[in-house]
Amino acid sequence: MRTKLLHILIIFVLVLTFTFPSHTVQRALADSSDLKVTGTILHLREGPGLSYPIITTLDEGDPLTSISREGDWIQVKAGNYEGWVASWLTASINDKQTADQTLISQVDRLNIRTEPDISSAVLGQLSIGDQANLIEKNGEWAKIDWNGLVGWVSTDYVTINDLPEKKAKAEADEPKVEVSTKKVNKDTTFTVLVDALNVRQQPDLNTSKIGTVSNGQAFKVLAQEHNWVQIQYNDNKAGWVYSFYGTFSNIEKKASKSSSASSELETVTIIYNGTNLRTDASTAADVVERVDAGETYPIVGAKNDFYEIQIDDKTAFVANWVVTTSSSSKAVTATKKEKSKPRKKGTLNGLTIIVDAGHGGNDHGTTGQRGTNEKEITLKTASLLASKLSAAGANVVMSRESDEYVALRKRVAIAHQYEADAFISIHYDATDDSSVNGFTSYYMNSNQQGLAEAINNGLSNKIDLKNRGTQQGNYLVLRENRQKAVLIELGYLSNVSEERAITTAKFREQATLGIYQGVLNYFDENQ
Repeated sequence: MRTKLLHILIIFVLVLTFTFPSHTVQRALADSSDLKVTGTILHLREGPGLSYPIITTLDEGDPLTSISREGDWIQVKAGNYEGWVASWLTASINDKQTADQTLISQVDRLNIRTEPDISSAVLGQLSIGDQANLIEKNGEWAKIDWNGLVGWVSTDYVTINDLPEKKAKAEADEPKVEVSTKKVNKDTTFTVLVDALNVRQQPDLNTSKIGTVSNGQAFKVLAQEHNWVQIQYNDNKAGWVYSFYGTFSNIEKKASKSSSASSELETVTIIYNGTNLRTDASTAADVVERVDAGETYPIVGAKNDFYEIQIDDKTAFVANWVVTTSSSSKAVTATKKEKSKPRKKGTLNGLTIIVDAGHGGNDHGTTGQRGTNEKEITLKTASLLASKLSAAGANVVMSRESDEYVALRKRVAIAHQYEADAFISIHYDATDDSSVNGFTSYYMNSNQQGLAEAINNGLSNKIDLKNRGTQQGNYLVLRENRQKAVLIELGYLSNVSEERAITTAKFREQATLGIYQGVLNYFDENQ
């Protein structure tokens, strides 16, 4: 009798299994999932990185349940599998677009990231005045759609506006014309700052080179597209050059106020809500009107630090530090304005500092005995240093913020473009002799020595490595740099025991604290 009952129970279980197949389990998973696959295919891997073996392949739209996160990788459950996926190929199932809100960038080079995290990969950058559709907000981050590119930006550097109904209607009634190339003021020139710069047919490195221009040559600017500038090259020919390798200048001229000329004028775009338009070029002048970010007006003139703009049948003045212009010759930024103020000791207010993470992309740098890639830890160290300098009030520009190749001359050109007060290049050392150890601070020119010594002293007080001192080093980023520049080698990856010590988060924290203190001491003593 007991055997018969057992057989009946087994048959009942089998019937249930075939009656309610695995899609019930999948449906339960989908109900609890918080992510979905956005790529055409997505590899589920054994670990958080492209080097880990593939467990299985997922399809677009498949549901995922997140477990944990490590950098740009997410540990997930997918059906009966558990593994790691690249975060930039997934999206939240609960994403809802807020079509009635727009976002305007208040700064240049605002990173659009794959995730709401400063350590995540950079997808692109917004320029000052660029507008994007707001999808959602998450704390101090905003998810945006910018010309089809979806990613996250920091809300510290943007203005978010509700789109007025009348503006939405006007946009719906008018045909939309997408113009990616910005026209510039006819008096804008571009001066080359490097020994040789290629001129190309189109704003793309893959297009044909039509010539070369040299250091000191100046050309009329015809248009600008992202980081490219179209110049009048070789008589009446036009060509494109990369803007990082030069500087802009503009001769301000009073423009005609006639309606026939207004269409030819340069324009300003407001970048802050509640911006005052005044009767004269002074913050003490009466306010004519208050306007919000995103509004655009023709420029009819300039006076002191103000633009005179056309509003219907009258003109008004707006401060040039609260707008961006249609020209690549930007309005005076908050950083430049800040530099005119005396800096308080103990802060870095008003200073611009370039933090240069060595190597990147196909340039791996050196590889340690334990397999450490120099390019990876230079970026981690540089990012940590940048956060400390920013917290002290500095305007920090990183030469790279992801695993990308940046040419050495471009790194120098960035320092020149921003007129940096300091350029700090982060590296880790290696040599054939595995017993060599210690850190070194390098400079090349005499105006760089004081900063190098200050940073070296700061490091010696915070890290336990052998101090190899401050030395002259004939490195391009120092030799060609007009700014105060330092290259730091933070220990030897070729030394096994030192590699183990210098690749820890604790070491990076202490090393960046030492560099930060050295920078602070230098500028306090040389105010």
